[in-house]
Amino acid sequence: MIMIVKPLHTAINVTNLERSEYFYGQILGLSKIERPMSFPGTWYQVGDYQIHLIVASQLPENEPKHEKWGRNPHIAFSVSDLDAVKQHLLHYNLPIQASASGRPAIFTKDPDGNVIELSQASGD
Repeated sequence: MIMIVKPLHTAINVTNLERSEYFYGQILGLSKIERPMSFPGTWYQVGDYQIHLIVASQLPENEPKHEKWGRNPHIAFSVSDLDAVKQHLLHYNLPIQASASGRPAIFTKDPDGNVIELSQASGD
């Protein structure tokens, strides 16, 4: 049996690194870190987890579910103040969609259409 110990990173394909660095670094506020790779990309640290942006000349075509973004491949983050995050995203004219489940979560998209889930942190 395989025993997974912890998640390490998520790799996200992007077509325009500068535009994506602005979204992940400036809008989402992720901390950029050094990366020991020679191909184009950027890495961000989120606690013990990393987000790896990898430049691709084009993104694979898939069949996005426009009505419910959460049913598409996505990455999810816990946030301390979901209402403030929603206002922040709207300030940048980013698309948002409430979770269809009714739980306190919203979805947005990065410049390449990758879906990002932002969920209210529980009071644990």
